[in-house]
Amino acid sequence: MPDTATLLITPHQFPDLEREKRLADEFGLELVVAGDQQELTAAMPHARIVMVTPYGRVGAAEFAAMEGCIGVVRYGIGYDNIDVSAAKEAGVPVSIVPDASTEEVASHAFALGLALTRRIPAGQAAISAGKWAGAVPADLPVLSKLQVGVVGMGRIGRHVARWWSAVGADVKAYDPIAQFDDVASAPVDEIIQSSDVITLHVPLNDETHHMISRDSIARMRRGAVVVNVSRGGLIDEKALADALRDGHLGGAGLDVFESEPLAADNPLRDAPNTFLTPHSAWKSRSSLSALQDGAVRRSRNLLGGEEPPDRVA
Repeated sequence: MPDTATLLITPHQFPDLEREKRLADEFGLELVVAGDQQELTAAMPHARIVMVTPYGRVGAAEFAAMEGCIGVVRYGIGYDNIDVSAAKEAGVPVSIVPDASTEEVASHAFALGLALTRRIPAGQAAISAGKWAGAVPADLPVLSKLQVGVVGMGRIGRHVARWWSAVGADVKAYDPIAQFDDVASAPVDEIIQSSDVITLHVPLNDETHHMISRDSIARMRRGAVVVNVSRGGLIDEKALADALRDGHLGGAGLDVFESEPLAADNPLRDAPNTFLTPHSAWKSRSSLSALQDGAVRRSRNLLGGEEPPDRVA
């Protein structure tokens, strides 16, 4: 472990860390990249800044091990892998980068919802099985007659709600905090029970964990589809897979999962009428640079003694 203060980065999948290396050099820090969670925890005592990807957790043990850390920066909007209560107790600010890929994630969710309502996975499966159009249900919904429920009206949810409205769908939305008037609001229970498409855009916390449960799925319309580009823990994956297999649900489009990468024995792997993508909704020609630039900018704020934007702790 280096004796100098470090710019510590959790395990990552970036093609390069040139921006982060320049930042470390600018402030006389050593750039350290943890290979796994054990290395990450062991490196905490020397960390001045910790930059967090989805592939490492900064929990109570990590905050307790910090000796000179002045801030934690999360690449992206979700921070369920950071213990914000422990951060507050330790007096370490936590900042996120919420705006690097808003349109990308929203368009991914919208595309999944459109494809699922048109039962495109069923058509692909029919071709693969040597069948033809009779294998695709005849009761496909018309977009302009869809009931769409948007759960969470932050940056991404607002985009999704606006696009569904643009194709003529009847959109209702729920958010426990955000104020909105561009679409009708409704209680989350009403959205779950009355929507043809349920699209999730809320953070993962104690209140939202498994909000799509076996019980809530049983109350959904037969043939409804579920889209999740937020956090995998919002859904009970076994219950969802069962509902897809027995035909109660018409499809699911998922970019996030409770455990990533997706386990080989995850029941969703062979569930019918699904689109499963590898936490890639955020990707575009510009989003990766915007994400790293945003995280570096917030880290520079902290190192320069300035208040970073988008603090969550």
